[in-house]
Amino acid sequence: MLKKLIIIPAYNESSNIKNTIEAIKKDAPDFDYVIINDCSTDNTLEICQQNHFNVVSLPINLGIGGAVQTGYLYAKQNGYDLAVQVDGDGQHNPSFLAKMVEELEASKVNMVIGSRFLENEGFQSSFTRRLGIKYFMWLIKLLTKKKVTDATSGLRMIDRSLIELFADNYPDDYPEPETIVSVLNKGYSIKEIPVIMNERQGGVSSISATKSVYYMVKVTLAILFVKLKGK
Repeated sequence: MLKKLIIIPAYNESSNIKNTIEAIKKDAPDFDYVIINDCSTDNTLEICQQNHFNVVSLPINLGIGGAVQTGYLYAKQNGYDLAVQVDGDGQHNPSFLAKMVEELEASKVNMVIGSRFLENEGFQSSFTRRLGIKYFMWLIKLLTKKKVTDATSGLRMIDRSLIELFADNYPDDYPEPETIVSVLNKGYSIKEIPVIMNERQGGVSSISATKSVYYMVKVTLAILFVKLKGK
């Protein structure tokens, strides 16, 4: 039987972290999980400790990339066969994880991405963010010839080979589009499956309106650098 891990990056997710774990226990009971508390300033850590959740608490705030990489390092050190990111804000539905495992095994790909836009069901994000996602779909297809409809999706499942890769090298922040290009550049394979996502159930997104331009420029430059760097 595959050893499976859910990585939950959490920064100030006190309003929904308990609901997230309850959903995982209900809909994905055959997965282990680890919460990566990214030095939250609210009582996220206290809630995890009071409920005896499996949590690793970072001494400083590393951002989303550092938190997720910590999860991949945990997966590598503890011998997991696959790992999947599930955000602590309630957007990701654990009920789709079984389908992602089936696709990973059946297609023998290295990464399965849960996409909101294959069937356009559920929460579709704001208009501005959808424009950004379409832009990254275009850029990634231009550079890699691979169409990825939801390049910013955090709901991503990876196999052991990518666990080892990401444990050693992972972008600091806004990692999803950059790592897609990096993975394809190195000859690994990716497939998307349709999922339904929820609107954020609590907390605040790390990408505010004022950060949107910075995000687009930074990620574009990072993607171009990865492509130019080659394998």
